[in-house]
Amino acid sequence: MSVTDIVSVFAEGTFEEQVQELVNYIGRGRSDEDRATLIHPFQDALRTSENDKPLAEDVEKQQKVLSMVVVQVKGLGDGSEKEIEGFFNLLYSHLLTVYPTESTQTKEAVSHLLQVISLSSAESSIKYRILSNLFNALPRRSPLRLPVYRTLLDIASTNDELEVLQISRADVEKWMQEWDVTPEEKSQFLKSISDAFSKSGQPETAYLFTLSYVRSLPSSSPEAQAAALEAIAAALRLPIYNFDPLFKLDAVVASKEHELFSLLQVFLNGGLSEYQSWEQSHPDAFERYNLDREQLGRKIRLLTLASLGFDNLGKDLPYTKVAEVLQVDPSQVEKWVIDVIRAGLLSGKLSQTSQTLHITRSTARTFEREQWQLLEQRLVAWKAGLASVLEVVATAQKKNAADSAP
Repeated sequence: MSVTDIVSVFAEGTFEEQVQELVNYIGRGRSDEDRATLIHPFQDALRTSENDKPLAEDVEKQQKVLSMVVVQVKGLGDGSEKEIEGFFNLLYSHLLTVYPTESTQTKEAVSHLLQVISLSSAESSIKYRILSNLFNALPRRSPLRLPVYRTLLDIASTNDELEVLQISRADVEKWMQEWDVTPEEKSQFLKSISDAFSKSGQPETAYLFTLSYVRSLPSSSPEAQAAALEAIAAALRLPIYNFDPLFKLDAVVASKEHELFSLLQVFLNGGLSEYQSWEQSHPDAFERYNLDREQLGRKIRLLTLASLGFDNLGKDLPYTKVAEVLQVDPSQVEKWVIDVIRAGLLSGKLSQTSQTLHITRSTARTFEREQWQLLEQRLVAWKAGLASVLEVVATAQKKNAADSAP
């Protein structure tokens, strides 16, 4: 949402002249009588006598005039997109110059303009542009950036155009650090982004912002507990196989007595048999949390196969062993191996001749002491193998040198 080409078509002239331009723009399309009624109060407000302070130096009078302009903004006006953008850019410029950015008057004016822009029947493209211009015109730490962006988010979500905003987690995290808003406001903003992505049919992106939302909440609060359970359920529903980020959330760990947490533990480091035991012990949980039995069964088999592969890196696994662990017929082994490779959990080579799977890479579902020890063993073996190779090469070099000597 960067802006590098803000357009201002009313940049020339004194304050009085620019206000007149703003008022003339607002009066476009009105009858002569209505336009005269609109303009007359501004003519009186801008008039100065010999004893008055020049308007360029009279901030209080400028504020009064500008507040009159803001009140009269009831739509985007009767102009081209370039003129609309120029009108609002000039208005923003005066607003942020005449009033302190965090003043009550600025907050009220911005609130009024956001409502007018949001309710306008104009094309969403120009709304995005003038709102983006306002967002960028505000200081980085300004709390007013929050309602501006929420308005952008609401418009994009309503019009199913979320991709226009190009929301990135990096930008959002940066804003959370910059904006001078309350922790509660930050949390609600993160939730609104998650909800918007969920509504737009992007559950995986919504899940990532849900994690940020849970992280932003006090772990012991009821909201955090409810959000943590929803995050667990979302992770189980989605084609997600890395559950470590969930276990790093205090609110998730705080729910360790909940049945969903015990299921999450199965998917983190358990196998098919542990899942089947949980399934038998919690027959009503699937409907309660909108979980698909068949989907979860497939998911735990893929994870179980990944763990089997991690324990047998560099080895040939017989089809019969894979079939036994997955509780499937040997004829289905190749299908499951192809699925786990597509999921990015394992790499290997199938041999129909020898009925084996050679494991070349596999993902560790969790990386704790046991996995570190296994990695150490493999590195030691790899180092020993390299040493043997170097020894063979050195011996061959000596032999060649001896054979070539006169």
